[in-house]
Amino acid sequence: MIRRPPRSTPKPSSAASDVYKRQIMLRGQYPFGADMVKMAQELVEQACLADRLGYASITKGSHYSTPDYQALQQLPGLARLTGEVKRARLNAGIIILPLHKPLDIAEQIATLDILSNGRMIFGVGIGYREVEFNAFGTTQKDRGKRTDENLIAIKRLWNEESVCMQGTHFELKDAVCWPKPIQKPNPPIWIGANADIALKRAAEHGDCWYINPHTTIETLIKQVEIYKGLLDKIGKPFPQEFPMRREAFVAKTKEEAMRLAGPFVAKKYASYHSTGQSDQLPEGESLSGDFETLVGDRFLIGSPDEVTEQMIAINKKLGVNHLIVSMEWAGMDKSTATDCMQLMAEEVLPKVKQAT
Repeated sequence: MIRRPPRSTPKPSSAASDVYKRQIMLRGQYPFGADMVKMAQELVEQACLADRLGYASITKGSHYSTPDYQALQQLPGLARLTGEVKRARLNAGIIILPLHKPLDIAEQIATLDILSNGRMIFGVGIGYREVEFNAFGTTQKDRGKRTDENLIAIKRLWNEESVCMQGTHFELKDAVCWPKPIQKPNPPIWIGANADIALKRAAEHGDCWYINPHTTIETLIKQVEIYKGLLDKIGKPFPQEFPMRREAFVAKTKEEAMRLAGPFVAKKYASYHSTGQSDQLPEGESLSGDFETLVGDRFLIGSPDEVTEQMIAINKKLGVNHLIVSMEWAGMDKSTATDCMQLMAEEVLPKVKQAT
């Protein structure tokens, strides 16, 4: 049985801390006018480089109808990578679950788990953009209930021979999901949650809470305590794998890192704010304001030593042992992102692993 870390100093188990080394998110987002065939090939090349450099997982996110850039879709992209990436795990992080039907997602993820030989992670979120809910014929009001129902149904489809279940937006009548995923009882379920109330879903239905990239460390410390209390209440141990995503960029100096990455991160977060992401954050949090103020402890941007210190602090303060870093943004030159990936792998992450 996994022992839950003490409340005062959340620490991962020794098995889990070995995972805290090299994790990367490839957004697959590009400016309008870009040659998308070329961009798709570069995405595959970046994933293969990450695999060779020893990154332990490769994450692809998901949104629809993106107004400020072009985005390659998540599940087809991950399917392509199953044949190219030989060692790293593949993370669907996240699928906006209330937009979908459970049988479809259950079979899609099961297929990806088979194609990757049991290396899939199933990331789940509830979404926040009105254009997406409208396009899929649902509403933000219904997103919580639809997500919960989908999670229950998907786990049943993966673990039962046939399923009968009446949901508010689907009916399973002797429905089957064959073949089953390789991982037993199912691929790891990481549930993203911004607001305090959403932590209950992560505790009840997920294998872990997947911490978002937007909230300050001070607020997250409080939320980790809330999450632990919810786990205690339902009798679940603290997860052995505790993931978090963060924007990151490393260069020889902080000044150089800010010069190379700052404009791209600032544009991305202006887009987040304009499309309503700030409204989903815990009370007192916002993505508005000037970029220097926004950076704070949200982003890991600096020299190798500075980023190393920030990553170690995240582990010690939150107990995070699976840190997914985003190191490229729409419009950034491929070589700039590649240089950062290599510097991160060679000069930052080995020190972080040793210290944690």
